[in-house]
Amino acid sequence: MFANLLISLGESRIGTAVAESPTLFPWIEVVHVIGIATVVGTIMLVDLRLLGVAALDYPFTRFSRTLLPLTWIGFLFALVSGLLLFSSQPVLYWENWYFRAKMLLLLLAGLNMLLFHFMAARGVTRWERTVTIPAAARIAGAVSLVLWVLVVAAGRWIGFTMTPF
Repeated sequence: MFANLLISLGESRIGTAVAESPTLFPWIEVVHVIGIATVVGTIMLVDLRLLGVAALDYPFTRFSRTLLPLTWIGFLFALVSGLLLFSSQPVLYWENWYFRAKMLLLLLAGLNMLLFHFMAARGVTRWERTVTIPAAARIAGAVSLVLWVLVVAAGRWIGFTMTPF
């Protein structure tokens, strides 16, 4: 059933248009890279703040709230463009180990963010103006950094391991 869904997506008007156009796929890929760079760049700034390396002059909540709209805009661009790219060859993408790894790493990054918000960020008013950041917040920042670097690496390897159009 899942295989049929992938095949249907690839044979859809959108999937066919992206796959067959000589210019559409590269332009969508540009949007995807810009979206990913925005997401990863803003998240890394927040992670570095959690690690006590950057932006220590700013309270954490103010700093993260300033970057959050950019993060979500980048995520929206990356998500929509990623779905369009996926639609061009969904079966091949799904069979690609690096694609699956990227999806798993994105899921883990999301879970890490949820854990941070429900656990470490609860007491943020006590520590956001100090240099001493709790271990749970520092760990969440470090795990996030590692996961996002791995997401980017897996994403690059997708391109290196897919068969050319």
